[in-house]
Amino acid sequence: MKEQFNHQNFNKEIDLIGIGNAIVDILSNVQDEFLKSNNLVKGSMNLIGIEDSKKILDKCNIIKKISGGSSANTVVSLANLGNKVEFIGRVKDDPYGNFFSNDIKKSGTIFNSKPIESDASSAHSIILITPDAQRTMCTYLGASVEFEKSNLNCESIRKSKYLYLEGYLWDSDLAKEAFIEAAKTAKDSNTKIVLTLSDSFCVDRHRESFLDLIKDYVDILFCNEEELKSLFQEEDLSHCQKNIQLLCELSLITLGSKGSLIINKNCIDQIKPFNLGKVIDTTGAGDIYASGFLHGLINNLPLTKCGEIGSICAGHIITQIGSRSNEDLKELVKKYIS
Repeated sequence: MKEQFNHQNFNKEIDLIGIGNAIVDILSNVQDEFLKSNNLVKGSMNLIGIEDSKKILDKCNIIKKISGGSSANTVVSLANLGNKVEFIGRVKDDPYGNFFSNDIKKSGTIFNSKPIESDASSAHSIILITPDAQRTMCTYLGASVEFEKSNLNCESIRKSKYLYLEGYLWDSDLAKEAFIEAAKTAKDSNTKIVLTLSDSFCVDRHRESFLDLIKDYVDILFCNEEELKSLFQEEDLSHCQKNIQLLCELSLITLGSKGSLIINKNCIDQIKPFNLGKVIDTTGAGDIYASGFLHGLINNLPLTKCGEIGSICAGHIITQIGSRSNEDLKELVKKYIS
């Protein structure tokens, strides 16, 4: 593995295209008692039905709504950093779908996905933020989980330097088929394939197929410490590091307050965290780290510099509510990176 991770085709029109669940994030501040009274485990991601969603929202004070979802968070932050990016996701022509479409376009992200016909509503996730900055998610996947091959834009994938795939889509068989089709198109087009594992429970459900996917298609992997341990069913992080080093060309492991690890075929580097203020909300921290790191790759920076940019972006986003930066990320990076 070279210190610098270069594009094989500088002439591609799009820097990165992301595929994932198109979800409207609905943020609310709650006390711990609210979680207990609704039988929710702090820090968990819970899949809920539309009626459960209505019941929770009736008891919440909504403070912010954004076009969210793991992949969308990364793509929007890349747009904020000045990159040309596109997002592909499934929405219906309904209030949540229209909000998502309008909001993500405001960021400068290309979003050409046409509204689909579906009995289910567009997806939304209620993000409950407790005073310790932990977030507990109650997600109604609705129309987004029906993602299928017909929702792909293979022409855009061929024109993109990177294809960014969200592990959450693996829960649907149709989406899984679309996932593989997108990966094959990318591989044939010399587009580098990036996977984010999304959630340790998601890894628990799909461990073997994720391992096969990484082995056969993935160039770059993003995950946190718990997801990596789940992937290899191993509690010793050093053993996990050696395993992923053999399996994937480049892996980025976020460690929360301990920073992150850059793992490639030749070496392992640890990147320190950037503490930019009081931690208020950890929503999307891993997604924003990925955007910072990928921004560095798109600009052909050394891997350690990419890691520092990722750490700066993540360190900033946790000092505010929600996964959309209140500051210009380009200026923020300039402030800390010479």
